Amino acid sequence: MSAVLQPVASLLGTAERIETGFGPAGGDGRLVWHRWAGGDPVVLLHGGAGSWRHWVRNIDALLDSGRSVLAPDLPGMGESSPPPDPYEPATASEIVAAGLRSLLPPGQACELVGFSFGAVIAGHLAARYPDLVRALVLVGAGALGVQRAPIRLVPVRNLHGPARDDANRHNLLQLMIADPEQIDALALAIQDWNVTQARVNSVGFASSTVLLDVLPQVRCGLGAIWGELDHAALPLLTERVAALRSLRPDLPVEIISGAGHWVAFEAHDAFNTVLPRILAALHG
Repeated sequence: MSAVLQPVASLLGTAERIETGFGPAGGDGRLVWHRWAGGDPVVLLHGGAGSWRHWVRNIDALLDSGRSVLAPDLPGMGESSPPPDPYEPATASEIVAAGLRSLLPPGQACELVGFSFGAVIAGHLAARYPDLVRALVLVGAGALGVQRAPIRLVPVRNLHGPARDDANRHNLLQLMIADPEQIDALALAIQDWNVTQARVNSVGFASSTVLLDVLPQVRCGLGAIWGELDHAALPLLTERVAALRSLRPDLPVEIISGAGHWVAFEAHDAFNTVLPRILAALHG
């Protein structure tokens, strides 16, 4: 692995790689997890066309807080098998839940953090399997019935060399990262690997209500984080917060100044402070 990806390599070197079956929802498919040992478990669900690498700048901080970390590659992304067709958030949540039942000690629930499309799956998981989730934090959540401005990405897979880097940089700036100075070699390498591995397209869920519809069934503590300059939420970020607070008036929300959609990477220092604070508030 290149020196650019040394943070990824370091985490892989300390992780346990585990495969769990898809169960009845997906036949012979396999879900790939990475687990870092520690205390109480936090589960991290990455965004669309992503992988566990979306959390590369957050895992060590969570371990330092005394938690263990479980991070799967969602079905059809990263190293995990393609999902059954049609790909639905409810089915994906069933696959993740099947894995958690084999990985969590009996009777133990997790703190669950979902980013973007991972937030959609996390909401379904918390709603359908309340015994598995004791706190839920949505990061950069869509699918709340609020439209977003059109985002035009360029195809990458058939490009090579500098043209490919330029396309990845363009796409990161259009969707993921607000400050061009924060698009470093690591961000480009992670973006390129993630896109190369992605075999499903979750974009169609972003402007739907598939997350909002299940949140009334969520009984655990619920919080949310956005970047202030999240291109997937602007210009209607306030309306997204209002949609959640229509269900949970006391919902703790953190808006991280100057950051874009991939807030956990771009503003990782702030995110690594805010996330434990929200989780502590949810536990009361």
